[in-house]
Amino acid sequence: MKIKEKEFLLVIEQHKGILYKLSKIYMDDEFDREDLYQEMLYQLWKSYENFKGQSKFSTWMYRVALNTALVFVKKDKRSPKTESLIEELDVVDHSDHSDKEERLAYFYRAVKELNEVEKALIFLFLEGFSHREIGGQLGISEVNARVKLNRTKDKLQEIIKKQGYEF
Repeated sequence: MKIKEKEFLLVIEQHKGILYKLSKIYMDDEFDREDLYQEMLYQLWKSYENFKGQSKFSTWMYRVALNTALVFVKKDKRSPKTESLIEELDVVDHSDHSDKEERLAYFYRAVKELNEVEKALIFLFLEGFSHREIGGQLGISEVNARVKLNRTKDKLQEIIKKQGYEF
């Protein structure tokens, strides 16, 4: 394997959580999430030679992956929906982490109701990006990022409350 390929695989392995989280935020269906994950990997590999190291790899990766997710969602909306043949089963989990899982389920259901930009804002915020960095990733000012993020957080809380979850 070439040095470039090994280097790419190493940094992808270190940051693969970014791709997983983005896939989960933008796609409901497990197969769609896997398709999006693969598309992001493909786009990252295709653009890897253009990465000059002027920013951190993770910053560049966020940008490429987020843009790929946004394009993928637009394509997905144009394609006809088909019903999945696999029946989803409800599994009762009595373990200690079931409360955390329940809260995450409410959160992800609420995020699904956000538009693509709001999803990106929340994702970048949860990843620890500053308002300035979020603005840079989305091509908006720091102040605009702060305002949009606060509005999106408020919107998320309202959606979660409508779902019946008590804080």
